[in-house]
Amino acid sequence: MLINNDTIIKDDDSFIRTKSEPVELPLSEENKQILRELFQYVQDSTDEEKAQKLNLRPAVGISAIQIGIPRQLTAVIVHEYDKNDEPITYQYMLANPKIVSRSIQSAYLENGEGCLSVPEEHDGFVVRSARVKVSGYDLLTDQNVTIRARGYLAIVLQHEIDHFSGVLFYDHIDPKNPHPDVPGAMVI
Repeated sequence: MLINNDTIIKDDDSFIRTKSEPVELPLSEENKQILRELFQYVQDSTDEEKAQKLNLRPAVGISAIQIGIPRQLTAVIVHEYDKNDEPITYQYMLANPKIVSRSIQSAYLENGEGCLSVPEEHDGFVVRSARVKVSGYDLLTDQNVTIRARGYLAIVLQHEIDHFSGVLFYDHIDPKNPHPDVPGAMVI
């Protein structure tokens, strides 16, 4: 399946609002292949040469609904730094991920969020939970996992899981107050 900027479903297509269904475990070969292709997109999208050649927009995550498949499948690759300022990479090919708990503390990206399905910029803070616990099946490790995420990774996981409900990041922006003061928020 060809996944590129031309084939990804954009927000002017109401299909992007379709609710995604959980997938059966163990994963079928078809669902494994979908996850592998989603993961490959994210991986290739951050390689400038490949991205230009293949018409890919840079991404840290993509969900199956964005390629026209309403299933709870998503791939995420996030590069961050640990508390010792050492680079760390979080990689997941998740089936049926669910947020099982979230912090009271909020977080948002100072420069706002973006999405492969949203070509235009939407100015405003997308206020989310600073920490989440997500459970699901990870094809990379071939096991059920519980991910304790904070900061950027937590935001990315919440963004991708929102896609399963047909929610886009700008649905969280208050048009009357797009840059609210959020006391105690983690600003990334």
